Amino acid sequence: MLDIEMKMLLAGIAASGAPSLDALPPVVGRQAFHQIVAAGNLPPADVQAEDRWITGAETPIQIRIYTPKSPVRETRGIVLYCHGGGFVMGDLNDYDSVCRTLSHDGDCLVVSVDYRLAPEHPFPAAVEDCHAALRWVGNNATALGADPQRIAVCGDSAGGNLAAVVAILARESGPQLSCQILIYPVTSATPGDLPSHTEFAEGYVLTLDGMRNFTNHYFGPSCTAPDFRGAPLLATDLTGLPPALVLVGGYDLLRDDGVAYADRLTEAGVPVTLVEYRGLSHGFVSMAGTTRGGRLALDQVSSALRLWLSPTAAREA
Repeated sequence: MLDIEMKMLLAGIAASGAPSLDALPPVVGRQAFHQIVAAGNLPPADVQAEDRWITGAETPIQIRIYTPKSPVRETRGIVLYCHGGGFVMGDLNDYDSVCRTLSHDGDCLVVSVDYRLAPEHPFPAAVEDCHAALRWVGNNATALGADPQRIAVCGDSAGGNLAAVVAILARESGPQLSCQILIYPVTSATPGDLPSHTEFAEGYVLTLDGMRNFTNHYFGPSCTAPDFRGAPLLATDLTGLPPALVLVGGYDLLRDDGVAYADRLTEAGVPVTLVEYRGLSHGFVSMAGTTRGGRLALDQVSSALRLWLSPTAAREA
């Protein structure tokens, strides 16, 4: 059964008459996305935030570093956060509330990466930027006051895709990761590949037409990922990857993407915790300020970071 708060939220969106994000040009859609995300924000957690520019594969990349203000006896862990938005929308400000909460409640440093967006910068620009940011985190963790042996990746939706991809890339290039947290990640190669794509094609935040529109901007007219860097399910070898927490929504078009990838990780011997928030639809972590289910999910992510990035966990690894 659809969560009552989510049902009311979806009804409000439908009654507003606002055009779907997939019907808007990217520049206009980004402005609408800002407003939608802002409506679901939590009050900003009191952490230190600092913007920096780092070297990317082709252009400088902006990042935002969040550090808890509370005293600490030992160095903290650090997580790279890749935001959602279909590879077309989203920025540091859109996910400021989420990252502040994770840093404060997870007692860790969070580095949010403002990767290049499509269609101006199609695949694999986003992957290159997130991978460069992860390498930067590995090389600069100590200077930031974090433990380079306690690094995680996390992301939602398109950002969940990017977090999963850079976790695969890091297996060969480093840094070694303590965990990966994938929130309703897109992992399949083509819209329509999985049953949930058609089961929840309309009426649940992300639509099948929207998914096709986003992948058209990112991959081109084929709307199909060419390799695992666009669709982690295309990876032939998932062994040796860090433990994973995968969150999915029961009414989300991407539900089966997360489930299928969790299954593949399990088959490869990777420890996986798969959690389905049965009554929630796509984007629930960004709705933590308006739905109790979204807040519960964000709390779970914070708790996982606190556990996996703890000094005790690092010593036992």
